[in-house]
Amino acid sequence: MKPENRRELFARLAELNPNPKTELVYSSPFELLIAVMLSAQSTDVGVNKATKKLFPIANTPAAILKLGEAGLKKYISTIGLFNSKAKHVIAACEILQQDYDGEVPDDREALESLPGVGRKTANVVLNTAFGHPTMAVDTHIFRVGNRTGLAKGSTVRAVEDKLLKAVPPEYRVNAHHWLILHGRYVCKARKPDCPNCVIRDLCQFKDKTMA
Repeated sequence: MKPENRRELFARLAELNPNPKTELVYSSPFELLIAVMLSAQSTDVGVNKATKKLFPIANTPAAILKLGEAGLKKYISTIGLFNSKAKHVIAACEILQQDYDGEVPDDREALESLPGVGRKTANVVLNTAFGHPTMAVDTHIFRVGNRTGLAKGSTVRAVEDKLLKAVPPEYRVNAHHWLILHGRYVCKARKPDCPNCVIRDLCQFKDKTMA
């Protein structure tokens, strides 16, 4: 995709949604971290239902540790892979409490050292909680990047690296959210809603839907 088309693409997404936000509900970097850890292979809606009950009771590392693994599972049992997620959350909380005074570090290496936190989760926290111009490539962004021609790549990391170069600087902080939301609600996996797509004429996808 030509640089001028990339800029126009993000200009249109920005006009449509000037202040894009994650659909995960949170009120602190720690709540966001836990919500993102729980969201792997789960929907934001499902995670929000669980954290709506969990966070009023425990929304700090100390409070989660007080619940314990068994206590935590009672709140997140409706979420997929809750057993392994509970173990990771407890282990991460132990490190946050011991090494970071209960605060979420604003640092990639520190975040990725936490159990259950990979590059994508770290990118979400760095971007959404701390305003870093990172790109957390999930299935939606991977699909949109390849379909549109914005950033083609055979791996998640390849798409991430290309997006970081392709997205104009003034759009990088919000690009992650725009692309996720576009993939979730417009450029859907099975049947993209091409007729109602604001970037249809810029997109290089050959099999655009007609209705």
